[in-house]
Amino acid sequence: MVFKRRDPRPPLRALAEFIYPRGGWTRAFHYIRHRIRRLPDTPERIARGIWIGVFTSFTPFYGLHFVIAFILARLMRANVIAALMGTLFGNPLTYVPIGVVALQTGHFLLGSEYSEAESRSFLELLSDATADLKNNLLALITGHEADWHGLIQFYDDVFFPYMVGGLIPGVIAATVCYVLTLPVIRAYQISRRNRIKAKFEAIKKKAEVQADAAGAPD
Repeated sequence: MVFKRRDPRPPLRALAEFIYPRGGWTRAFHYIRHRIRRLPDTPERIARGIWIGVFTSFTPFYGLHFVIAFILARLMRANVIAALMGTLFGNPLTYVPIGVVALQTGHFLLGSEYSEAESRSFLELLSDATADLKNNLLALITGHEADWHGLIQFYDDVFFPYMVGGLIPGVIAATVCYVLTLPVIRAYQISRRNRIKAKFEAIKKKAEVQADAAGAPD
């Protein structure tokens, strides 16, 4: 598998490195950039995969970004690995600004308002929605009456505005990343091909020199 590690990490260590990667976010960024540039595909497909990954990070489907990016990459004939790596645009350093921009944009487009100072906090709404989901699943077995109030409020105040509001900034951020990465990947691939070609020509020339030396009379 592409992302399988040789040394499996304990869950707590994996969570800690997700929040702050070993070596820092700068090193992680350079590693991802290096891996993306070396992907064996056309620059257009790789950049299109990055577009998909960045756009997906602006959706409220946390925990499913990899799945959504994979499906979109297949549908749009983009590089799947680039799409999966592009979802890392959404990380612990960017989740908060992405969420704030998406929520504010969504409520503006929907003509509604949402302020944590006047309404319940995001964590409280999420907690109520999670409790409703758990209780309603148990209600299917126990026969108790289901209560969807918490889920409905979370959907109205957070999820739907987030989903609507994430479209515009998501498209903008993804397009900017596409425009910036396409020429970089194209130039890198051309440079890499030239380096490989020059290396083979040097090996060929060295072999010819050795052959001429071996065939020359004493």
